[in-house]
Amino acid sequence: MSRRYDSRTTIFSPEGRLYQVEYAMEAISHAGTAVGILSSEGVVLAAEKKITSKLLEPSKSSEKMYMVDEHVACAVAGITADANILINYARQAAQRYQLTYQEPMPVEQLVQALCDTKQGYTQYGGLRPFGVSVLYAGWDKQHGFQLYCSDPSGNYGGWVATSIGASTQAAQSIMKQDYRAGEMDLKAALALAVKVLAKTCDATALTPDKLDIATLTLKDGRVAYAPYPEAEAKVLLDALQAEAATGDA
Repeated sequence: MSRRYDSRTTIFSPEGRLYQVEYAMEAISHAGTAVGILSSEGVVLAAEKKITSKLLEPSKSSEKMYMVDEHVACAVAGITADANILINYARQAAQRYQLTYQEPMPVEQLVQALCDTKQGYTQYGGLRPFGVSVLYAGWDKQHGFQLYCSDPSGNYGGWVATSIGASTQAAQSIMKQDYRAGEMDLKAALALAVKVLAKTCDATALTPDKLDIATLTLKDGRVAYAPYPEAEAKVLLDALQAEAATGDA
């Protein structure tokens, strides 16, 4: 049945579905898992890096984490080329707002601007949806730290903990069990993020070179984005293994 209705993004099936949008979401389900966790001290973003070949030289910059503005960062899952276009658009929108109003763009307003663009690509002929989901971590003076998630349809929502990419259901299940509202400091959020990725990664064991972690916190009244080098990621993985060994004992 779907074959009659999946050649155009603008054609609804009799069940009211847009198959091209669903296919874009399916593409995202094959990407490395990314998780976002909101804590009392900031936001943690973590993602699994999929290494496709041993011959590839390690990238000088992360393909999963991006800094959009001084107060907003994001993690992506899906087609990297699509993500680059959206991130560039978001950066330009944030700079235009800063130039016009002389203050940082509110986080949700930035997310909504990006999602309006994504939604347009599901509505007009000759276009295809962006095959990427995005986790947005940000801070503004109106609402403090915030975490949002958007999908190829242009839909978005605010979360305290969520995931995108492969093994999303398993990751969500772990976070539902272990997330403690009002009790999550940055250290606990980091430990939970590493635990989720360790249990949902494709590899037999999660190693520091396959782990991307970044935090968004406040330092001396300014928003600070801090990606974790492999050495610090290894410390978090060692702590998880030590905790698991203690639990088994």
